[in-house]
Amino acid sequence: MPKVRRQGVPPALLRHLVLRIQERSIEAQQLTLLAEWLDQEPEVPSALWFKRFPGLIVCGEGELVKTFLRIGQLPNGEEIM
Repeated sequence: MPKVRRQGVPPALLRHLVLRIQERSIEAQQLTLLAEWLDQEPEVPSALWFKRFPGLIVCGEGELVKTFLRIGQLPNGEEIM
């Protein structure tokens, strides 16, 4: 199983993620929790996946984080615990 990529993320995807953080008013505390999770070098499925945090849902596909959702929005894929 791949690990979440933290370097070499395509620039367009990085812009998309920053835009979602701004548009969805994601709090710094939630991003800290995300960073701590990423520090653990989590393995993720090769297909669609998502990880729930108290105020954020992180959605990805394979090694890439693809978007951020608010709590209450419906993610697709396999839930990562």
